[in-house]
Amino acid sequence: MKNRYKFSIVLLIIGFMTAVQYNTMQKPKERDTRDIWAIRNELTAEKKLHSDLLSEVRELDKTIDKYESSKEVNTGKVLSETVDKLYEKAGMTDIVGPGLVIEVRPSPESVAYGIPISGISPNLLTRFVNELNRFKGHSLEIDGKRYTKLSSIRDINGITTVNGINISTPPFKIKIVAQSFADSEKLFNTIHASEINDDFYLDDLILDVGKPERNVKIRGWKERFNNLYLKESPKGE
Repeated sequence: MKNRYKFSIVLLIIGFMTAVQYNTMQKPKERDTRDIWAIRNELTAEKKLHSDLLSEVRELDKTIDKYESSKEVNTGKVLSETVDKLYEKAGMTDIVGPGLVIEVRPSPESVAYGIPISGISPNLLTRFVNELNRFKGHSLEIDGKRYTKLSSIRDINGITTVNGINISTPPFKIKIVAQSFADSEKLFNTIHASEINDDFYLDDLILDVGKPERNVKIRGWKERFNNLYLKESPKGE
């Protein structure tokens, strides 16, 4: 009798566990409703991030190799080259190269109907920058303000700013310098076909994208960085 009772309890536990497992498989807590293209896009973004990180690691390895292989006499030269590259990556230097000049201006309908344009919203400008970031290695200037990885787009007292400096009410220009003329042509076609144009049109703005040019000049970031931690060692140490 006791064995039959124990056997019944074991069957009850097994049945309960099976029911719970079946219910979990049939009704997951979070259902992934994304289609295959959304998943592919996310996978592509992750692969691009992985590729960018590998490129940075290889670049750092090359710099380390230069320091290790250079003689003491050439160490200063290698250090100077490294500093120049860092200044360029930080956007502190002027750049001239193939690229595009885009004018952000009020749409013809808003001008015809006299619709007032208060300015570009920070969300719209951020979406545009994210669209450009699909292309690697370009340099960007927004209304005369150099935009880098250290830059920020914010709303300050109702006015959109880049690096804390106000963006002009449209029209204003956006300049892009690509790595090659072929890249600038790809960027030109991508912007023309992008849905970002619809986003601008909904805000009564349009993107007037100029044809690719051989020599587009963008200014370096003139604001100075505040050094909080590094100190110059006295000579001889």
